[in-house]
Amino acid sequence: MKPGDLIAIAALSGPLEAERVPALERAVATLERMGFRVRRAPLLEPGRRHWWSSAPSAQIAEELNTLLRDPEVRAIIAHDGGQTVLGYLDLVDIEAVTADPKPILGYSDISLLHLVLYSRTGLVGFHADLATPGLGGAWQTVPAARRGEHEDLYSTLLTGTEAIGALPTRPSWECWRAGRAEGPLIGGVLNRIMRAQATRYALPLDWFDGAVLFWEELGGEASWVWSDLHVLRHCGILDRISGMVVGVPCRIGGLGSSDVSPTLPEIVLDVLGKRDIPVLGNVDFGHAGPNLPMPVGVRAALDAEQRTLSLLDPAVRPHATTGPVG
Repeated sequence: MKPGDLIAIAALSGPLEAERVPALERAVATLERMGFRVRRAPLLEPGRRHWWSSAPSAQIAEELNTLLRDPEVRAIIAHDGGQTVLGYLDLVDIEAVTADPKPILGYSDISLLHLVLYSRTGLVGFHADLATPGLGGAWQTVPAARRGEHEDLYSTLLTGTEAIGALPTRPSWECWRAGRAEGPLIGGVLNRIMRAQATRYALPLDWFDGAVLFWEELGGEASWVWSDLHVLRHCGILDRISGMVVGVPCRIGGLGSSDVSPTLPEIVLDVLGKRDIPVLGNVDFGHAGPNLPMPVGVRAALDAEQRTLSLLDPAVRPHATTGPVG
């Protein structure tokens, strides 16, 4: 991307509630301040909804495909997450993705879209902040210096041809198991990783060889997190990865709430067992926001003891090249 390029904000999952319009306006202003032009996709209309979604799955897919085919649109950011992407995974125009790859940004439900498009095309997906709750919400609650840091980071990630290097760290980052690892970042919301692997578009197991698995979770119970991690164990994923990065937990019930409730580190280490891989925890990505961008498929270096995470490759590259694209 270049300064002045067009970013489309689209309702790829949940609807836009009328009371959240001011947050969407702030997201638009943030993107414009970063130097981009902004277009709101037609389904991003206050009050429009179909059940828990912005529209029926086929309509959302049609709008996404229109944006993928539009050469003026150089990136797409989801307005919000939700419970919809599973309904249109098989309707995405894969030829449009490969013909004109462009960054898609978002987390939560959108992390499922990242994983499937990465599996099918090699597209680097940006597990990064959503427009309304992120750029227009969580970003506005932090000091101006941190907000500016995120604006610079996102702009560089979208427009730069050099690797970002070390992501900005926070005192909250924790070493849950020491060690170093280097490999492609693969991950998203924990339950969406599990669901992606249950579809015909699952990532081949050998794609996890040496990978740095990152995940976060919202809601549910501590026992659900434990169970979902065991699903990844039974799938064979945990036997293949070289490291793990865990986001800030958000509204998970029964997590360290009493002497008989485990903490998240205890759950992770219990499931990992004797697998001697580094684990860096409480990293600021996911529903707790603001999010550090975690580009799916980009090579990363992890040093859990030093509490560092570095992006070793650029997340975007000139369109004419081959291989994973973003």
